[in-house]
Amino acid sequence: MTSLAVGRTAVLDRDEAVRLAATEYGRFADLVAGLGPGEWARPTDCPGWDVRAMAGHVLGMARMVASPGQFVRQNAAAARAGGGVDSLTALQVREQAHLPVPELVAALADVGPRAARGRRRLARVVGRLPLPEAQGVGGRREWWSLGYLLDVVLTRDTWMHRADVARATGREPVLTPEHDGVLVADVVREWAQRHGRPFRLRLTGPAGGAWSAGAGGEDVECDAVEFCRVLSGRGTGAGLLAQQVPF
Repeated sequence: MTSLAVGRTAVLDRDEAVRLAATEYGRFADLVAGLGPGEWARPTDCPGWDVRAMAGHVLGMARMVASPGQFVRQNAAAARAGGGVDSLTALQVREQAHLPVPELVAALADVGPRAARGRRRLARVVGRLPLPEAQGVGGRREWWSLGYLLDVVLTRDTWMHRADVARATGREPVLTPEHDGVLVADVVREWAQRHGRPFRLRLTGPAGGAWSAGAGGEDVECDAVEFCRVLSGRGTGAGLLAQQVPF
């Protein structure tokens, strides 16, 4: 596939995608607003990132999509640093590192609604275009549309980092069927499409549910958040759980 191919696209309706994005930014901001001074330096499941660095990344990414100028500037700076998602996220962490925690928390609360609206605007203009480079998923390279990144992956990224922060600080994340259940169902849909094999899946917790396809397939049962953690590469998955999904 060439760089001109559109690649993977979003299944979620854009209005629903924007609603999910706005809610997720708000939930992440609410979680970090309740952290105590000793919790910001705790390590997370992302190597090299403590809670403070993870919050800086989430803020930097939200600022990038909230403003066309920030979108161009951050991507140009990341390209000069070598390109790719690692250069971009490292830039975001570095640029927010000077903020005192109260300012970081306030900025996260402020930027969320603007980031959700900005993603809608960007997706309308460039959503059908491909990303400029292939992305790695489970050891393979594939092409994504910008709409898939803006409507789907960036919300999954924030959601998973909320789970990371909750896990690092020993807190229970807020989970509801109307929000988290919709996100998890979209992950399950993509996971099933990617592996293409029969299965029976039961995910527990407020974000869970039951799905199946075909006959005679593998039975999988686990917590909904843990299921997503494994698919994201944060745990070791066997059988159908070895099929990764982008977060």
